[in-house]
Amino acid sequence: MKFIHILLVEDNEGDILLTTEALEEGGMMSKLSVARDGQEALDFLNKKGEFRNSELPDLILLDINLPRKNGHEVLKYVKTHPVFRSIPVIMLTTSSSQKDIDESYKNYANCYITKPIELSDFIDAIGQIEDFWINLVKLPKIDG
Repeated sequence: MKFIHILLVEDNEGDILLTTEALEEGGMMSKLSVARDGQEALDFLNKKGEFRNSELPDLILLDINLPRKNGHEVLKYVKTHPVFRSIPVIMLTTSSSQKDIDESYKNYANCYITKPIELSDFIDAIGQIEDFWINLVKLPKIDG
């Protein structure tokens, strides 16, 4: 089984718990790091402050509606940064707004998933992310 490091950028504690449980339920060998707002995500990637010893993630799960810096700002930063741009970013958000979808792809999101409302559907969605992005896709090695 492949080992993967995921950065979850999410401010909702319930969604953090659900995502963690869904990944554990899938039996995936992974390390999950959590940033609770957009600025924390940038600090994590840039190894600033409390994140100075962080390792770059293989995959980012990014919410849009975040405090301090929103998901669009984080996405734009990641995808224009020479070291981070090859990290796949999955927009995982409650927003089904066409404007948010269009802006995410304009800024090079790798995919856009609207969080399902039902618990079982949410767990299934995380499982499908795992199946595709972890078991099927070959991810780049990020040096940084």
